[in-house]
Amino acid sequence: MNYFRTIFKSTALAYLILAACAPEASPRLTAETVAALPAPHANNAVAVVPGEDGAVFYSFNGLEPGKTHEDVSNRAFACLMPEAKCREIAGPPVAEGRLASTAVFLYDRIFLFGGYSVAEDGTEVSTPEVFAFNPATQEYQRRADMPTPVDDAVAFHYANRYIYLVSGWHDDGNVSLVQVFDTWEDKWFAATDYPGAPVFGHAGGGAGAKFVIADGVAVVGKDENGRRQFGGVDEAWLGEIDADDPAVIGWTKLPPHGSAPLYRMAAIGEPEKNRILFYGGGDNPYNYDGIGYDGAPSEVSDLLFAFDLERQMWVELGRTGTGTMDHRGLMVWNGAYWTLGGMDNNRDVTGDLVRIKVEN
Repeated sequence: MNYFRTIFKSTALAYLILAACAPEASPRLTAETVAALPAPHANNAVAVVPGEDGAVFYSFNGLEPGKTHEDVSNRAFACLMPEAKCREIAGPPVAEGRLASTAVFLYDRIFLFGGYSVAEDGTEVSTPEVFAFNPATQEYQRRADMPTPVDDAVAFHYANRYIYLVSGWHDDGNVSLVQVFDTWEDKWFAATDYPGAPVFGHAGGGAGAKFVIADGVAVVGKDENGRRQFGGVDEAWLGEIDADDPAVIGWTKLPPHGSAPLYRMAAIGEPEKNRILFYGGGDNPYNYDGIGYDGAPSEVSDLLFAFDLERQMWVELGRTGTGTMDHRGLMVWNGAYWTLGGMDNNRDVTGDLVRIKVEN
């Protein structure tokens, strides 16, 4: 009897050890298109405004399907849920279309930042405008311009007051600036510079005083004709805002997330789960048409992953099976993650409102 008892205990202990060492079960993802914009747009600024009975998803500016300078847009749209109906609304009051704008919903306003215009000869200019859009009245109010106009930057809010813009492109080069907009005072101030390679098309989000920035594109040299060469940056950084001074940021370099560097992912902070989420993106840096600077098409990712702030580690949440890229943000509503617009796996501009659900 003692022999069998010993065998039983040894077997049970072995199973416990195996269970402790076994990897976490991979969640299952579903991606469902629930509505579509009246006109497809990519590289569009997006935000969701929740309400008592549903939510409204908004899209501002972006690129239309022709993917030339003539297709740079300043149109805006609203998608009402749960009705799943999208309509066009008045666009930002600017004379030209904008690419790579950024939107942040805070309190009862959507703050819309910059972007860049594209001339017929290909000249690109970073624009300084900041607007506060009122969803109740559908009106735009001009706010203080960015001190240094940037596009393709990461934006997030902190302390229900400040909006941070991290790095990005300014006219003819990337900047390391972290520019902070005080929505109460309608003023800007500078925070501790971004310590990584200055980038555009990077992604990130904030959760409380912490935020994560990942990937993007940097100038990596020049060719024999003196033209700049661009490459993906395999970097990730954790920032923590000082509790006593919002201009002070402590930076910690993180290990890369594990896949190849990705460009224009959709990302957002999820404070309720203490993590920063990243989804999609392209594997080859491009300007705005989906074809890389090196002439090769950019291929899309379908991976949803996160940086877990509590465990200080990257976590893969699964794949949707339908890749997407050219995003300016990921949205959270009603227990799901949402994208609006972007480019599909054929690099076609889409206007789809897509719901991504994680099912264990």
